[in-house]
Amino acid sequence: MNPDISLETRLSPSYNLPLGIVVLALPCIWLNIWLAAAIALFGLFLAAQAKLLTLVFTPANLDIYRGSTLIRQFPYSDWQNWEIFYQRTPILFYFKEVKSIHFLPIIFDPLTLQACLEKHIPKSLNILN
Repeated sequence: MNPDISLETRLSPSYNLPLGIVVLALPCIWLNIWLAAAIALFGLFLAAQAKLLTLVFTPANLDIYRGSTLIRQFPYSDWQNWEIFYQRTPILFYFKEVKSIHFLPIIFDPLTLQACLEKHIPKSLNILN
């Protein structure tokens, strides 16, 4: 058995943002049915992504899985900065690596995300803060 497996944290999905977007689409029906449909479809797309994708914090990387397939790894050693936008109602997670930046909608548990980020990449280590 891999001794590091107990050190992994798997984030559970959160449907707050997708649900909020779908609810936001409802009053748009009176403005434009196609606009409302597009907004609702985007909310449903995010809900599907929340169900399909999983973020896993390991001792060395942030791993992204689709089902049981690892699709991307982000080594903490490459991270320069991270931020969760709108703390009261988290909707967007940003992080910057040495060669790229990433924006992810908050479709996973924001409290566990914050705790894992502070554990693995403390703000005091952020280059831009």
